Formats: sequence, C-alpha cells, structure tokens
Amino acid sequence: MPTLWDTSYTREELLSRVGSMDQVGGARRLRWEEGPEDAMLAAEMRTGAGLNLWISPTRGLDITHAEYKGVPLAWRSRTGDVHSAYFEPPGMGWLRGFFGGLITTCGLTYLGAPGTDREEELGIHGRISYTAARNVLVDNDWDGDDYVMRVQGRLTESTVFGNTLVLTRCISARLGEPRFFVHDSVENRGREPSPFMLLYHVNIGFPLVHRDSRILLPTDHVEPRDEAAQVGREHYDRFEDPTPDYAERVYFHAMKPNSAGRVQAAVVNPTIRDGVGVYLRYDPLELPCFTEWKMMNSDEYVVGLEPGNCLPLGRAVERSEGRLRTLEPGEVQEFHLEFGVLDGAQAIQSFDQAMRS
Repeated sequence: MPTLWDTSYTREELLSRVGSMDQVGGARRLRWEEGPEDAMLAAEMRTGAGLNLWISPTRGLDITHAEYKGVPLAWRSRTGDVHSAYFEPPGMGWLRGFFGGLITTCGLTYLGAPGTDREEELGIHGRISYTAARNVLVDNDWDGDDYVMRVQGRLTESTVFGNTLVLTRCISARLGEPRFFVHDSVENRGREPSPFMLLYHVNIGFPLVHRDSRILLPTDHVEPRDEAAQVGREHYDRFEDPTPDYAERVYFHAMKPNSAGRVQAAVVNPTIRDGVGVYLRYDPLELPCFTEWKMMNSDEYVVGLEPGNCLPLGRAVERSEGRLRTLEPGEVQEFHLEFGVLDGAQAIQSFDQAMRS
C-alpha cells in the first residue's frame, strides 16, 4: 500500500483521487536530443517518495542520474551522457563516455586496468555499459494495493568465434518508497567457457560527498591498492574539500555480512537537513569483492562504492591471483541488489546499527 505525504492509500482510494497514476509517480520512456547524447533512450522512474532516476537502455540499462527531493545523489562527469556509438575500447578510451551516474556496470568478460590477457588487448572496464538493450519494457501496474514500476531489458556481449554472454536486468520500485531493486541474470549462451567479470560502479557525489560526510562500511580489513592510497589510509571513511591534483585512492575491503547474510554500505552527510545518505545492500556470496574509489580532485569529486565478483586490477591479474570467474556454456548467475535513501538522523543511526549486527 503506497504511503504518500505521510498518508497510506489503497488502490481504490488512490485511483479515486487521480486521473492518471503518472500524477504521483511511475516509469515512462524519454529520448535525448542534440550533442553526443542524441538519440539516447532513457526511462524516468519516479517513486512518489522523492526518489527520481534516469535509466538508459542505450547505455547498459545503467542509472545515469538520481536525485532525492531535489538533492543530487550521484556524481556526474564532465562528459555528460554519451551515446554508445561513441565507444572507444582501446586503452583508457572508456573514460571518454564515463558519465558517472548512480550505477555504471563494468564487465562482462573484462574490467579494471587495461592490459593484455592471453594475447588479447583489453581496455578498462569492459563493454557492457556501452551496450544497447533489446526487449526493453517500461511498465507500471498494480500488485494488490502496491503500485509497482519496472524497467527491464536484455544486453548481449558477443563476438563471432568467441564469447556470448547475455545480461538480463530488471530495475523495480514500489510507489511510496525511497528505494529500488536491481535483479541481474547473466547467462553464457556460447559454446565455450567464458571469463566472467562484473562490478557495479556506484558513484556518489556532492552534496552527499562533503568534508563532513562519512562512509559506513562493515569492513574487517582494508587494503590500499598502491602507495598513493597508503596516504591517509586510516581516514578511508572520511572526506576532504575538493583538492587540485589529488591522486585517486583505491581501497579493497573485506566486508562482514550482517545477521541476515547481507552486506550494507552507505555514504551519509549529516549536515543536509537532518542527515541524508545513499545505501546499498547485496549478497556477498554473489559479489565477494568490494572496492572503494576515493577521488577528491576538483570537479572529479566522487566516492565509488563498488561491489563485484572480482577486483578492478585487470583480467590478467585476476587470472593469476585465482579470482577470475568462468561461466560454463548454459550456466546462469544471478545478482540481487537494493539501493535507497536514508532520510534523517534516526534512519542513518538505524542503518548503522543494522549494518553492524
């Protein structure tokens, strides 16, 4: 039953008060015009609880923009939205269309640092975010007294004489809730075993990233990626003001699940209103690795929360260190994530306690 403006409504009560449900929320299709985003398709999802998302079927069904009651949640890069036709796979070319956004999906057969794996030259972070979806559905419907919105589609990463991995994604939310769910299913539809690397690049930006903000992580152990990350290692969960020429710091975390078997993580700013944060929950059996990307540079002022089935060190390194996953022909792996907003000091405190329980 949706709760809107502190009042709960049955289906009948709500339908008697509006001519169309899009008056209060729902998902609908959009199309961008002009510039490098020209002809990009998008779906706007409004949950009626202040949470608004832009989801792009042209760009991997990733979430390119998110806000809550006028507060931007995700970092947006200077590239803005870029159509998948502009993809530059070699080297660092992926960055030319890295819009940031709340979720950028990395994978599916490689991700992380560029390099060579078994004579194959690989750029960074894979192809799936630059893949356009087929069988796209943007739908709103009642499930009893719950009004459910969803955006789903299918993404295929394939090549002749090579791998074929298919990602089926469904992003769903219920009217009246400041949260949404991502359900991904990845299947190997090729004839040979395939490398399989997947990472959710969750990019939190200003004003949630602020010198008074902090990261809430149930970490058992923190490992800096390199010497740059050794600087201020003990303050991995704290931020600074934007700093020119800041060298990015990357930390690998061993995360402790709560009593429900889930890992919870959040970025919170207690100075916005009574406190606002963004959280994510996931299953560590599905996503055993977690990377923190701390970037305090001027205009690249962002913190990445990145659960994955690997570390972003490149496929050759993951192979040599025994973390590289393989999907057999016909094998399917599923992933379930929840994202939402923490509104107020009490919500943040309750989340912190549940994270540690």
